Parts: sequence; structure tokens; C-alpha cells
Amino acid sequence: MILNRLETSLLGLAAVLLLALMAVTGIDVIGRYLLNAPLSGAFEMTELLLGALVFTALPLVSRNGAHVEVDLVAGVLPRAVNRGLGVFAALVSAGVLCWFAWTLLMLMLGQIHDGARSVSMGVPLAPFAALGAAACLLSALFGLIRGFTHD
Repeated sequence: MILNRLETSLLGLAAVLLLALMAVTGIDVIGRYLLNAPLSGAFEMTELLLGALVFTALPLVSRNGAHVEVDLVAGVLPRAVNRGLGVFAALVSAGVLCWFAWTLLMLMLGQIHDGARSVSMGVPLAPFAALGAAACLLSALFGLIRGFTHD
């Protein structure tokens, strides 16, 4: 199924981003404290990699239903009510995530128009906004699927 392949691709991308983040941090620490030569641009690389990692992981969390949930009264409500609340929560979450995606898409278009780049390394920022928008849309889709199919 295409969603399973997509999930596997996201897991792979998240693993690569996490390894890159660890490498940047490790090289910077070793360079800074042992060689007195910190990695140039390490702070900016960390920011960009961490943002990409968070957005890459967001659909995975939605797919697995691993978001934080508070269910103070779920144990005493009838099953049908709990199911209805789950569908309602999925719809609200999907709506908010779609709004985030729209906002990030508009940000990306503005960044493309302005040629926005990171300060010290000059990395284009629009691809990161595009990743965030795509991740929010995918999270909305995964959340809706889970909300309507999970009991």
C-alpha cells in the first residue's frame, strides 16, 4: 500500500536527519573542546535539521496515534460516544493541520519570491517551509484515516 511505503520513506528520512544532527553536534563538540575549532555554522545546521526532523516525524506520530491525549472521562462514556469524540477530534486536528499547511505554503511562496536564505550559511529556506506544509497535510490525512477507522 502506498501509505505504508510513504511511512517507510518518512522513517528513513527521519533516521538520516537524526544521524546528521548527531554528526553535526558531535563534530562541533569535538572541534570546540578538543581542537579549539568549532564547526562553522553548526548552530544554524542544528536549527534547520531539527526543524526538518520535527516535521518529518509529525506524520509518523499521526499515523501511529501517538499524540498526547487526555481522556479523563473516556472510561465512563459509552463506546459510541467515544467513537464520535474520536472522529470529532480527528476533524478538528485535520482542520488545524490544513491551516498550518496553508500558512507554511504561503510562507514558502514568500520565501521563494524574496530569495530568503539562512543567515550564516545561505541555505534557501523555502524547501523547509515546503517540507512543513507537506508534513502537515500528510499528518491531517493520517489523522483522518485513523480517526475514522480506529476504534
